[in-house]
Order: sequence, then C-alpha cells, then structure tokens
Amino acid sequence: MSRFTLPRSLFARNIALLVALVIVSQIGSLSVLMHFVQRPRIERAAETFAIYVQTLDDLLKTAAPDAQGGLAVRFEASRQFPTGAASEPSVTWRNFYRTYQRDVFIDTLREHLPASMPVQWQTGGEQRLWIRAHLGHEPYWIALPVPEAAHNDGMLFTIALSIGLGALAIVTAYLIQRHINRPLRDLADAACGLSTGAAPQVLRVDGPTEIAQVSVAFNQMIHALQEADATRSLMLAGISHDIRTPLTKLRLAVAMTTPSDEHDALAVSTDHYLDQIDAILQQFMDYAGSGTREAAEVGDLNALVSNLAADFAGLGHVFELTLGELQPLAFRPISVMRVLMNLMQNAVLYGRVGLSVRTWADDVIHTAYVEVADRGKGVNAGDLDALKAPFKRGRSTGAHPGGTGLGLAIVERIAKLHGGELQLLQREGGGFAAIVSLRTAEGQRSREGHGEA
Repeated sequence: MSRFTLPRSLFARNIALLVALVIVSQIGSLSVLMHFVQRPRIERAAETFAIYVQTLDDLLKTAAPDAQGGLAVRFEASRQFPTGAASEPSVTWRNFYRTYQRDVFIDTLREHLPASMPVQWQTGGEQRLWIRAHLGHEPYWIALPVPEAAHNDGMLFTIALSIGLGALAIVTAYLIQRHINRPLRDLADAACGLSTGAAPQVLRVDGPTEIAQVSVAFNQMIHALQEADATRSLMLAGISHDIRTPLTKLRLAVAMTTPSDEHDALAVSTDHYLDQIDAILQQFMDYAGSGTREAAEVGDLNALVSNLAADFAGLGHVFELTLGELQPLAFRPISVMRVLMNLMQNAVLYGRVGLSVRTWADDVIHTAYVEVADRGKGVNAGDLDALKAPFKRGRSTGAHPGGTGLGLAIVERIAKLHGGELQLLQREGGGFAAIVSLRTAEGQRSREGHGEA
C-alpha cells in the first residue's frame, strides 16, 4: 500500500493545505445548503401539494357521471398503473441533486397522503407525477405533469458559482502565498550563492515581519562576513608584505655574495628556498581571494587552454590538446587561468607522462568542461575527495617538493564561483584526471531566470 507523502517545499504544502480547506469549506457549504435550506423548502412544498391532491381527490369523487369521461381523458386516468412509468434513472453527478429533490418530495408527499393514495414519479420521457385518486368512487391512476421549473431551481448554477468562487479563492491564495514565499526564495538563492563563493547579496526587509526578521539577521551575517573577509585580506596582505620585504633583502644579499666554488651550491639552494617561500605566500593569497572580486568577461576558453599549453611546451612539458566546440563562456580570466595552471602544474609534478587537456560542452545543461589528465601512478580512490580539502597534497614523482596543498582547493572554489565543480577521477588504464565544469553564458542566464521564477 502506497503511503501519502506531503510535498517537500513549504510553498507547495501551504498551497495544498489552502486547496484542501477551500474544498472542505465548499463541500460543507453545499451540505448545509442542501440539508438546512433546500430540504425544508422541498418538504414544505410537498406538504402543500398533499393538501391540493386531497382536495382534487374530493372533487373527483363528487364529479357528475357525465363529466367523469372528460376528466378521465384530461388526467389520463387508468385503472392499472402504466408499465415502465416508474422506471428509476441511474444516478450521476449531473442529476444527483435533482434525484435528491425528487426523493425528498415523494417521501414527504407519501407521509401526508392516505395509504389508499400511493404516489409514483415517472422519470422516463416526460416528467409526470402519478397518483391513485378516486373518480366517482372508483380508484384510478391519474397523471399530473411536472413542469421543468418545478424541479430546476438553479441548484446547478449555485454549484457552478460555488466552484468558481472556490477556484478564485485558490488562485488568490496561490498569489498571496507566492508573494509571501518570495523573500524565502531570495534568502535561499542568496545562501546558495554565498556557499559557492559568490559576492553576498543584501536582502530586502519589506516582507512579512517574521520573514523580515530572518532577512535582517541574514544581512547582519553578511555584514559580519564582509568585515571578516576584509580583515583577513588585510592581515594576509600585511603578512605577505612584511615577509616579502626581508625575503627581497635576503635574495639581494645572496646575489651580491661573491660566487665561489664552495658557495655556488649554497647560493642556488638558498635562492630555491626563497622561491618556494614566495610561491607558498602567493598560494595563500590566491586561496584567500579565489577571484571573488574579479569581473566576469565573455571569452574563448579554448584559446586560454592553447596559450597555457604552449607555455608549458616551451618548458619541455607537452600536453596533448583535444579542443571541442564551446559556446561563449562568461568567466573570470585570471581566476580560470589560475585553475588551469594549477591543474597542469599538478599533472607535470605528479604525473609527468601522458599529459593531456580536453575540452567539450554539454548543450543540454549549458555547461563547458575542461579535463587535465596524465598517465602517472594516480591516486587511491579513497583519497580523491580528500585531495580537494585545504592543505591536502599528494606525493610528487620528481625532484620538486609538494606544495602547500591549496591548489585543488583553489580550483574547486573558483569552479563553484562559476556555477560548476571539480571532479577527481582515476583514469582507465592508469593515471589521474581532474575535470572542471563551468556554466556557459546561456546556462548562467537560465539559472538566474529559474531562480526568479
């Protein structure tokens, strides 16, 4: 047996509740109308009609013999009840209320007429009421025509009007609930944007009081995060400046040292360590920024990949290029260049062989992909997700030591900033692959439009 499940969203639940309440209220209103308004009216009409029928029966009993023939023709008098005249129609939603009225009327009429005057309602063909009366003291079945207006009192119009008002109430409730839920949707979009590293957006606080309080709290949190980010950037900039100043002086002092055979190796090693310290400082600065302040521009991603591959080829590291056809992509050029450089440097450092870069697009979801792969020893499957965490790094295969472990964390941040993600995979046949997805310009527009709907 399948269990009924409520909608997941608060908006859908509220709409479902409002629809259910409107339906229940309409059913209750119609039930009250039928039982406490229409039924008493029908019963009173049947009581009055019973008096008229008994009066008619008394008149027919005392009718003159020469007039009885004409009366018998007038009322279609018959000693036997006509076959098929009392056929019961099937009850449908269209004739439900009419059948209900007829049954209430007949039951009440039978209660107020003598047992010697049975009543039948002819439903087939012309609507007629058959009553066994007395014509000259002889019992006859006589037919009384029932005009359409007698059993068509506008109830169908009332039901249609009730349904129309219910539908209007549902539409109005939908619009009101949609207006109330708009701040919640804006809050969810802002929170999602904040989680992907986008610049935080200040929310409007002109909605309902309860939701406005949440928006105010969210804006206060954004303000606190902006202050913390500014403080962090200032602190990192100060640390970078204060450390790089003595590093520059130390580099100058090493360069000015008179070279000799016994000091050449020490000078080269010292200069290498200074370069390493400077690269570590730059990685920390890159991780702190991650391109949030850089404006996006529509550019050619394939051209950027080709230029970087040419630069690496000049250093002796050749990447095999497989460039697909990409739609215009709005990206932050410096940040995306940092993504590609980090991935290609990792491929050179950890893979060294089988270097390749491949690009392609998925037009269905409006997303562009860049894959940087190698044929090195690869990484254990259990360690793939851990590599994206800050300060996690693999083991280099060459003479160069590993970095700070921020390279892939920087890549993932920048990918999320572009509406994408970073995937780390083991290659079939050996090796390692890093795939970065970036939304195209059309995909970003459709995403924004979906958020506003």
